[in-house]
Amino acid sequence: MAKCPYCDFNSHVAPQVVPERAWRESLIADLDFELARRPAASPLAAIFLGGGTPSLLAPETFAALFEQLAERLDFGETTEITLEANPCTIERGRFAEYRAAGINRVSLGVQSLDDAMLKRLGRIHSAREAIDAAGELHAAAIENFNIDLMHGLPGQNAAAALSDISQALALSPAHLSWYELTLEPGTVFYRRPPNLPDEDDLAAIESAGRAAIVERGYRRYEVSAYARPGRTCRHNDNYWCFGDYLGLGPGAHGKRSEAGRIVRTARIRSPTRWQRLAGSDQAVYEREIAPRERPFEFMLGALRRTGGFTWAEFEARTGCRRASIRRTVNGALADGLLMSADGAVRATTRGLLFLNELQERFLPTY
Repeated sequence: MAKCPYCDFNSHVAPQVVPERAWRESLIADLDFELARRPAASPLAAIFLGGGTPSLLAPETFAALFEQLAERLDFGETTEITLEANPCTIERGRFAEYRAAGINRVSLGVQSLDDAMLKRLGRIHSAREAIDAAGELHAAAIENFNIDLMHGLPGQNAAAALSDISQALALSPAHLSWYELTLEPGTVFYRRPPNLPDEDDLAAIESAGRAAIVERGYRRYEVSAYARPGRTCRHNDNYWCFGDYLGLGPGAHGKRSEAGRIVRTARIRSPTRWQRLAGSDQAVYEREIAPRERPFEFMLGALRRTGGFTWAEFEARTGCRRASIRRTVNGALADGLLMSADGAVRATTRGLLFLNELQERFLPTY
């Protein structure tokens, strides 16, 4: 296995085979520690198995994990359980077994359907393998799957980006994540930048790409997410609207609300240290979000959603009164960055183009 040169996720190339039973036991220890610190859990809407390549774990490991989760949490057939996977032979051959274990949604890391581009991105699969993987997902009755697709790739023009989109949508995914390649600090690409499209070319790619995706019946419900009706990602939608979630495993982030407090959690990043310390407070860092910080934290996700947010959502999720941001909202409305309609506040087309600047308006003043 290898790490892609653009990836800044907490993924590691393991020097040996991961002991799956011990890993599962560490996750359960991590969960028990977290549940003891939270109020009574509500029914679980979604489980997202991501980071690195969790699909390298055996289906039996997931089945055993879900059995132990069911003893502690309220979830069942209606819970959306997503597994991140790559289109490599060893993983895609297991899709039917993953389905039998309880996984009902897969996020497939395709990135491009151009073999030359895949090589530039350091991917270890081919376009043919991605196409075959989608076919196996359909055969395994996992119709609810996402394709991750990048644009703004080295040397890419609008025609090449549209070709990627056309080929990806021909595979009939329920969901498409179409996002721009960014050069993140700490990555190989950041240290040795490739030749990326300039701003004009990137604008042409994004405009043509959005139109092509929508024409195929997918609704843009977040800056980089498109879905068929009823197929938005529950996990991400909750995250984008400042909902609570459990984050388990090395480098995992979580959020909980309790008695007027809002706390973010983060597990230590090292897999070996996390496994050794899982289930203790030495494996987790916590930071309380002060009331003055909550509007900005809320807007980081909520303004990414094309549906925006309601005032009721803002007050319920932050514990802040709408009056605390009324002046900022009114200024953004006047500047054409926000609009208010049908009981919701959302970014305009211009607001989405200048999203960072719009979100920064909600930063606290000290």
